[in-house]
Order: sequence, then C-alpha cells, then structure tokens
Amino acid sequence: MVRDGYIYGLSLLAVAGVLAWATGTWVWSIVPVLLAAFFLWFFRDPQRAIPKGEGLVVSPADGLVTETVRIETPQGPRQRVSIFLNVFDVHVNRSPIAGEITAVRYQKGKFLNAMNEESADRNEQNIVTVHGEGMEIVFKQIAGLIARRIVFNHGAGERVERGQRVGLIKFGSRTDIILPAEAEIRVKTGQRVKGGSSIIAEMPESELAVGVTTQRKIARASAEPENTEGDDVELR
Repeated sequence: MVRDGYIYGLSLLAVAGVLAWATGTWVWSIVPVLLAAFFLWFFRDPQRAIPKGEGLVVSPADGLVTETVRIETPQGPRQRVSIFLNVFDVHVNRSPIAGEITAVRYQKGKFLNAMNEESADRNEQNIVTVHGEGMEIVFKQIAGLIARRIVFNHGAGERVERGQRVGLIKFGSRTDIILPAEAEIRVKTGQRVKGGSSIIAEMPESELAVGVTTQRKIARASAEPENTEGDDVELR
C-alpha cells in the first residue's frame, strides 16, 4: 500500500474513534469508517509481473485505453496512447521502459475531465522523458476533474527499470505515453491495461538496433574530453 493510504485511513479511523467517544455511540462514526476503508483500498499497490524481452514498452498505469493515435511533435511524428484512470483503478504509476530519466517538467494548467481530448495539452501535468533500450519514451501524468495532486519520486539523471514504481496521481486522472513512430502498438481503444504488466507497444528489432547504436554514440561523445588542441598549457 502507498503511504498516503495509511495517512488518510488511520486519520479517519482516529476521527471515528473520537466521535464514538464524544457521542457515546458508533452511529456518527459510520461515515469516517467507510471513508477510511475506501482510502485504504484506493491506495493499494499490488505486485505485478514485469514482462521480459527487448524492445517492450509496458503500461505506465492501470486503466482504460481511450485513444491510440499518430501525432506530430517538434521532434517529428510520434504515436500516443492515452489511458484513463477512474477512482476504482490502482493509481500507482510505473516506468514504461528501463533507462535514464533525461527530463522532468511540471506544467501548470486546467483540470478538465480526463476523458476530454484537450486535457492532454491543457491540464496540469508532469512530463517525463526516459532514454533507454534503444528508444526515447515520454509519459505524462495528467490531472483530471477530480485529481488535484500528482506525485513523482525521481529526477533527471536517475535510472529506472521497466515497471518500476515512479509515482502516483491521486483520484481520477489520465496517463499518456508518447512512443516512436516506428513502434508497433499492442493495445486497442477500449482495452483495459495494468501498470507494469500490460505491454503497450514493441519496437521492431531493426529499429531497436539503430536506436541502441545512436545512444552509444551520444554517450561516447559526451564522455570524450574537450579538444584543447592549440591551447597553451603551462605546468608548474
């Protein structure tokens, strides 16, 4: 269970106890006890079997796939899979791939219904970019009509594993995942998925090899010392 479940649940049970003591009856405690039970259930964090294999992209969240569409971005064509989380879904978010977090950006915005297509760009959201396994993946934790709190427990430069817990969105919300144009989508609109265990997409072996080679070249280039040829260096 997520820590928040204990905080909300135990606090409400304490309120129920105070009400029972103050009134001499448990009748006034029924509502806080029911709310405590709901919060303890809502913040559940079940174990998941993480799929193994190269090029697999897993779902960052539990929920209903509401859209699979090709989009244009400043970096070129991409594919987007949108997942809607209602209040009955597990709200723990997981990393779609193993790799390094290269960017985390929090964007203020509105709180439109997460089923609204405009919520993908206009709602308050946390945008995370992960490089690894020969590809770049962007996933968004998007606040909804009810969700008002987004939690992300990592920062740029940290490494995450496929299916690793990375945060949560409190109450109804939406999670989008932006995939390379070459990725083969493995889900359909209307399908329910589970965070960390459902395969969202798979990269073809040919594209995967190209991506790995490119990432290695970038890593080597960044590790090489700067060229100081022509500089006068005085040793003392």
